[in-house]
Amino acid sequence: MLYLLDANVLITANSTYYPLDQIPEFWSWVHHQANSNRIKIPREIMEEIKAGRKDHDLLLDWICDAEIEAALLLNEAVDVSLVQHIVATGYAPDLHDDEVEKIGRDPFLIAYALADVTDRTVVTTEVSRPSTQRANRKVPDVCQSVGVACSGPFALNKALGFKTGWKITG
Repeated sequence: MLYLLDANVLITANSTYYPLDQIPEFWSWVHHQANSNRIKIPREIMEEIKAGRKDHDLLLDWICDAEIEAALLLNEAVDVSLVQHIVATGYAPDLHDDEVEKIGRDPFLIAYALADVTDRTVVTTEVSRPSTQRANRKVPDVCQSVGVACSGPFALNKALGFKTGWKITG
């Protein structure tokens, strides 16, 4: 299984439960999983993360390291027809420009997973809210409406066996 990470997965991990300067084992594990082709970040999502770059931002320094970026980057082109399908089916077929801006690059993330639904899962910190409509829809709900597997970061950690002693034990 290939897990495709939403920007919020690494941003939230660093800002809350796995700060880079406190839990470096997690970040080594992410790098290892990326090198093993189990975790990737699509180019559009990587660009979204980099666009928020600030001086002295440990996460962005880490992700912009050439070795880390090369390991994490999903090196393929998106199928534009899948992106269009996700926008029309998962959000609404008649979104206004401001709504398209609001959904951001999430349709790209989901499109990469839709390209191989048997072997790809979207990972996001967003929580399902089925009652939301149009541009307010959450990634898990859009994934469900287009038939893409979606999980949270702790399910990813469990599936791939993260533990702080991962280098020692396996």
